[in-house]
Amino acid sequence: MTTNVKNPIASSALLLICLVLVANCLSIIQAQTCNPSGKIRGQKPPPGQCNQENDSDCCKQGKLYTTYKCSPRVTSHTKAVLTLNSFEKGGDGGAPSECDNKYHSDNTPVVALSTGWFNNMERCLQNITIYGNGKSVKAMVVDECDSTAGCDSDHDYQPPCSNNIVDASKAVWKALGVPKSDWGQLDVYWSQS
Repeated sequence: MTTNVKNPIASSALLLICLVLVANCLSIIQAQTCNPSGKIRGQKPPPGQCNQENDSDCCKQGKLYTTYKCSPRVTSHTKAVLTLNSFEKGGDGGAPSECDNKYHSDNTPVVALSTGWFNNMERCLQNITIYGNGKSVKAMVVDECDSTAGCDSDHDYQPPCSNNIVDASKAVWKALGVPKSDWGQLDVYWSQS
């Protein structure tokens, strides 16, 4: 006849290991997600105050826009949406670039990153490599695509950026070989160069 004798120390150790593994998995999952941080209500732009040069959206009166303080986790192959922006004076980018307080030619490969990826200017003036349309291009980070605010004069009355945006100059789109008729939005990947 056999008897089952439970070892309370072994059981406690096994339970502790399970709890540590579950906590670790939850922290990894949380690090990979980015939940909305709030909403802002759109204001109708004053006449002539929202530059739609590159088919940019203008805020709509009363519409709620989602804001984010974070972006998806950066990896060696980070998924993003490429959008079109002019960093030139008078372009739809608005003010000079945040990183160097300068305007940049549409013929220079530069980008703005969503707030979380911009990371409090930590990626300023660093190069990233963007992969899309079967090609790649290096571009310098010069600005933030603000995911926390918008619909005001500081943001040219445009809505907040989504949390997964690489907002790129025309030079980036050209280097990726995207036909001009398809410029606007493109699913891409990017990595730190």
